[in-house]
Amino acid sequence: MARYLKRGMDASAIEAADAKVRATVEQILDDVTKRGDAAIRELSEKFDNWSPESFRLSEKEIERAIAQVSKRDLDDIRFAQAQVRNFAQKQLETMHDLEVETLPGVVLGHRHIPVNAIGCYVPGGRYPMVASAHMSIVTARVAGVKRIIACAPPYKGGPHPAIVAAMHFGGADEIYVLGGVQAVAMMALGTDSVAPVDMIVGPGNAYVAEAKRQLFGRVGIDLLAGPTETLVIADETVDGEMCATDLLGQAEHGPTSPAVLLTNSEKLARETMAEVERLLKILPTADAARKAWEDYGEVIVCDSYEEMVREADRIASEHVQVMTRDPDYFLNNMRNYGALFLGPRTNVAYGDKVIGTNHTLPTKKAARYTGGLWVGKFLKTCTYQKVLTDEASALIGEYCSRLCVLEGFLGHAEQANIRVRRYGGRNVPYAAAAE
Repeated sequence: MARYLKRGMDASAIEAADAKVRATVEQILDDVTKRGDAAIRELSEKFDNWSPESFRLSEKEIERAIAQVSKRDLDDIRFAQAQVRNFAQKQLETMHDLEVETLPGVVLGHRHIPVNAIGCYVPGGRYPMVASAHMSIVTARVAGVKRIIACAPPYKGGPHPAIVAAMHFGGADEIYVLGGVQAVAMMALGTDSVAPVDMIVGPGNAYVAEAKRQLFGRVGIDLLAGPTETLVIADETVDGEMCATDLLGQAEHGPTSPAVLLTNSEKLARETMAEVERLLKILPTADAARKAWEDYGEVIVCDSYEEMVREADRIASEHVQVMTRDPDYFLNNMRNYGALFLGPRTNVAYGDKVIGTNHTLPTKKAARYTGGLWVGKFLKTCTYQKVLTDEASALIGEYCSRLCVLEGFLGHAEQANIRVRRYGGRNVPYAAAAE
């Protein structure tokens, strides 16, 4: 049976915090719906002390921002985007349009159609997350999205140069320096100055994730990607320092980021807990990481790999770092995760920043029913049908008519009957009863 050596915050306390977030976001979205641009400006002043003449950057402002980025940083951005673009392109190549004759004269098919307009949110509060621009903008461009707009909050009183460079190189058509719920609301709902998009993508804090949840239906979303979560699955083949480093490396995202160790070795569990305390004394981002570890950190000891899989699937973490004797066991048996990082040679930071897989991943157990952002998220798979012969139309019509009558849809039945009469030469009475 799984044993907890450390538990996180009580579930009721987490729910109370979530309720406050929900209420705040609801008020902001209502305000933006009613007052548009005026509400956007007031909210930006309130939360970010930011009220430029225009939130959208001009071409000259984009050029000035990029000029502030070093050549090494620009080269690194281009390298990372090349990896993301290449993997997205390979994913796209697995998706094919389909057309098949299922019966003589009956042709069914589907097409993958890109979403017309998307809004990409790039977080930039505690940390300017340059990589998020690659993950959303580059992937959408590979998918064939026509209009891509992107928002990131101001950083130290203006646009963050490296984020602007990443947005521009990634292919954004419009770049806005605007953050938080107000940015998501502007893109999703539109204002007098900004046309709305069809879909919102990108990670963010709890408020951004809640805004996407409340807006879903009015626009599409990629997934609910809130505060970062990490699960380290490890056995005695690695040491406590490695496990602690991977836990705190993600806990530094913020004070509400869960970091969980799942192991079949109590010795490793206790070594890891000791290493966490040692590293927190020297980690520059220890203020955020310590709060996350204290409130959301957990250490769970299991008896077997099988039990570790069951616990991992229950947790359904965004990131799962597997460092065991047989990492592929978890690849082959786990079902609920955002992304797997298999073996000690890789880690979540590689996926976050550069290796090519997408870092926008499901949180809060959404991994039970969705994967992460990928090129397919920007494509609508739309079906079509063609009936090529009179005989096929009459044949399908006879079945359709009887099935419609079975459900009481007599108008539906007549859609079939008129074709049976015209193409099959049968004198079927109007809205005929089943024979």
